Amino acid sequence: MSKDLYELLGVARDADGDAIKKAYRRLARQLHPDVNPDPESQEQFKLVTAAYEVLSDPQKRSAYDRGGDPFSGGFGGGQGAGFSFTDIMDAFFGGQGGGQGGGRGPRSRVRRGQDALIRLEVELAEAAFGVSRELKVDTAIRCTGCNGDGAAEGSHPVPCETCRGNGEVAHVQRSFLGEIRTLRPCAACRGLGSVIPDPCRECAGDGRVRSRRSLTVKIPAGVDTGTRVQLTEQGEVGPGGGPAGDLYVEVHVAPHAIFERNGNDLHCTVSVPMTAGALGTTITMPTLEADLPQAEDSGVDTSFELPIPAGTQSGHQVLLRGRGVPGLRGGRGDLVVSIAVETPGKLDARQEELLRELATLRGEEQPTGDVRPAHKSMFGRLRDAFTAH
Repeated sequence: MSKDLYELLGVARDADGDAIKKAYRRLARQLHPDVNPDPESQEQFKLVTAAYEVLSDPQKRSAYDRGGDPFSGGFGGGQGAGFSFTDIMDAFFGGQGGGQGGGRGPRSRVRRGQDALIRLEVELAEAAFGVSRELKVDTAIRCTGCNGDGAAEGSHPVPCETCRGNGEVAHVQRSFLGEIRTLRPCAACRGLGSVIPDPCRECAGDGRVRSRRSLTVKIPAGVDTGTRVQLTEQGEVGPGGGPAGDLYVEVHVAPHAIFERNGNDLHCTVSVPMTAGALGTTITMPTLEADLPQAEDSGVDTSFELPIPAGTQSGHQVLLRGRGVPGLRGGRGDLVVSIAVETPGKLDARQEELLRELATLRGEEQPTGDVRPAHKSMFGRLRDAFTAH
């Protein structure tokens, strides 16, 4: 290599190690074969890498500055530590480790637990007005035998002899760049950097055990099927006795015998006989509050009177404001009552005689019927509106 190594990296001869490493990272981002496949760039990358191998090693740099040959013994084959693969990785990912520096280090034995999800079925009135429920939850809790440490009483974790507590071991391979070292998690300690020679008998060294416990969850008013209530730090305790995750309670609202929910509105259908539809009547309707425990003792209305005006047709709807489901953010939906007028299916002789007499009085002995489209178009409705005026 005839070209000056400092010139290859673009640094001064008195540059310190950090400046040399910074310069190499900058050039590696530009010249690495994965980024720049041009043959000339690849050749330049080899030269820059070789220059960095020398200038980043104090002994080789000293020999070079004295005029010696730092490559004696073959490229990358001297007595130095060799070229570390982490230097290339640092150039692209901005890591702080160098050829001799540490990697990620041991990972913590203590980690946050997973979140948990359970499903809870509630009645429509409970979902509408809120309810408190006691739940039985089977989750991981901190082991009381070792207090989450994982080691039996009187013992404690010790540094791993394989990785010497680093949590990772170096694997060396030879390539055209010289010795490439990569760091991998230690198999002996699973990257933890320590081992437990005498694990706790209750948790087998995990720091947690499974247990069934009780807790109370408050379901707010206005929830619907699919709503999730979050209970912070009530989920699984993490490995090593780590902090617990969250518990999510997913609400499922059971079908109601009378009311059907649509958003915050309630719908129901009331069937009345033909005579009641023609003459009008008043019927007693239950409220949703009637399903609440001790509703009558609390003074809430459990029923109300719904007037059916004379001449009500089947399919007529009555809108009752504020009798639906309370909203999560305030307000309350409506109750929509659909009227179904029932035609009698069987008549005795006297009933048939009276109906025929009524038909004669109304001139309906031979009704022709009113045939109309099932659904009018928008233009048809507009035409009818203007015709009416």
